[in-house]
Amino acid sequence: MAEVPGRDLAAGWNRISSMDMHKITTLLENNRQWAARVKDTDPGFFERLAAQQHPKYLWIGCSDSRVPANQITGLVPGEVFVHRNVANIAHPTDVNLMSVLEYAVDVLQVEHVLVVGHYGCGGVRAALQGRLPGIADFWLEPVRELARRHRKTLAGLEGRELEDKVCELNVTSQVRALANSGIVQNAWERKQKLTIHGWVYRLDDGILQDLGETRTGPEE
Repeated sequence: MAEVPGRDLAAGWNRISSMDMHKITTLLENNRQWAARVKDTDPGFFERLAAQQHPKYLWIGCSDSRVPANQITGLVPGEVFVHRNVANIAHPTDVNLMSVLEYAVDVLQVEHVLVVGHYGCGGVRAALQGRLPGIADFWLEPVRELARRHRKTLAGLEGRELEDKVCELNVTSQVRALANSGIVQNAWERKQKLTIHGWVYRLDDGILQDLGETRTGPEE
């Protein structure tokens, strides 16, 4: 009997859908097991977490799935407020980021803003290699502009060495942009305790490096 292409295609999609649903079901089961382990270790954890959050840290990092804020800093849920985007860019026209920053600083009263890039950043690599289609190209333009401004510093570098240096420069640039924002300047003006740090994460050993780009007040 001849095979029916449409039927074979539908069967294939059904198999794929079944596999995908198994993956999703696994995530839900992982969640239940995680919640059970937390309750066994600390029975009142979720009750305290549901009551109110009091994080001392705002993490502004890359969306890369290999750089999870809580895990690599050893913090539990509720201890770090997180914003992530491609290439950890703190652009003053990004309403999403500015809303997060304002809420973290003015309402949650965080004491530390952590700007965290990472070596091997795909966003930085894409910005350096050329134009991208659509929104991604527009989003990464600040990284390209940063590389143009620092062409003398970057002269002679290529490949991974070039990308990693731009990752560091990008973190430095975002720290300075945040320090100059009205939200942070107003916090410092009212003597609120707030420090901005510039870090970079190394994927191949899991270590965070402090770039020494720290701001504690308007005089800096």
